Amino acid sequence: MNRIKNITRMPRNSESTNETDMHADACRLIANSNKPPDTISEKENSWNAGVQMFVSFLLAGYGMVAASLLLDKVQHWDVFRIVSEVYILVPALLGLKGNLEMTLASRLSTHAHLGHIDSNLGALVVGNLCLIQCQAVLVGFLAAMAAVAMGWIPDGQFDIHHAMLLCASSVLTASFASLVLGLIMIGVIVLSKHMDINPDNVATPIAASLGDLTTLALLSWIASLLHKSIGSSIILPTLIITGGLVLVPVCGYIAYKNKFTRQALDEGWVPVVSAMVISSAGGLILDYTVSNYTGIAVFQLVINGIGGNMVAVHASRLSTSLHTGQKEDTVLSNTTKLLLVMVIPSQLIFIHTIEYLKAGHTSLTPIFILIYMSAALLQVFLLLTISHYMVVGMWKLGMDPDNSAIPYLTALGDLLGTALLGIAFHILYAIGDKDSDLGD
Repeated sequence: MNRIKNITRMPRNSESTNETDMHADACRLIANSNKPPDTISEKENSWNAGVQMFVSFLLAGYGMVAASLLLDKVQHWDVFRIVSEVYILVPALLGLKGNLEMTLASRLSTHAHLGHIDSNLGALVVGNLCLIQCQAVLVGFLAAMAAVAMGWIPDGQFDIHHAMLLCASSVLTASFASLVLGLIMIGVIVLSKHMDINPDNVATPIAASLGDLTTLALLSWIASLLHKSIGSSIILPTLIITGGLVLVPVCGYIAYKNKFTRQALDEGWVPVVSAMVISSAGGLILDYTVSNYTGIAVFQLVINGIGGNMVAVHASRLSTSLHTGQKEDTVLSNTTKLLLVMVIPSQLIFIHTIEYLKAGHTSLTPIFILIYMSAALLQVFLLLTISHYMVVGMWKLGMDPDNSAIPYLTALGDLLGTALLGIAFHILYAIGDKDSDLGD
């Protein structure tokens, strides 16, 4: 009865929640009150949770490394050399698509704990695939428009063929990536449920890892194919863009009619757009730090990637605890300790990987490691604290944190990580720790 009691007491916001829908949801939960309790949470202990999280962080980190290596390879393709605006599209599309996939993972993890995966898998699959298809196509179109504007304004020259290529590539990439990643995430959640693995511990890092690699691979391949085939014609990209824009209302209507995705459709837009604004502030800081401290960029990927994955897991677990009626203080304490403990080994593994690959051209001196680790620990501590108050605050306002929290938190992770890393390098330069490789 804890599950029924928890949902029926959920704070109500007259502007965002319909009383009839809530009453119907409560009735459905009462009708299904004979379901067994959540076995995943009952069987989980700190050791199991720590192992599951650490393994997923490693997979996510190496996925990030793989994406970086892929970008290093495809940058020599003709489409990247001739249509340079594709470079602008890469971080925007990867960041926005990552937010969509991670919120999907968090949402499905909560459904797994509530037992909806067992009883309503078909409705969850259809509703969520349509939801992320609708969101992804619009996000892809907006990202392309931003890339066109940022590429056109500095030069003052607008090329319609380049603009159509960017829009068509972005829309098609977003659509395909959402379908592929959505199916993969559903498979991960279902498999985790059957293996008694807590999906909150593994789903969001896997989503982040596969999201970057899959989206970059698809964008590079699709943009290259379109660049070779369209020539000076805009007919094919026009058809692709039109098809995507037609798909949006169709998928949006299906998602709106689905009881599991209606709230997400209403609440999911503002966080994604706000995350773009926050990330843009981080981009301005990155532009300043890169120009002053050469060699910092590769460490920015690591500190932001690990911090974002950790806060996403924290938010996902805390949201699930609120949905299932667990004590949020216990979740906060145990999860926060586990994640803070894992910061040091996770960071050490990846900065040594960078050194081994000679990607950062920075010697890992003891003072460098000390100051870098201090920045990473402070970033994660601040993110976990913000995550707690944000997720609980959204819940009290009648919002579902699974739909809204992660885009804000990952964007804040980028902002804090970039700023703290810049401060760390400033301190290193100030104290004279500039060995022959630092910043080379």
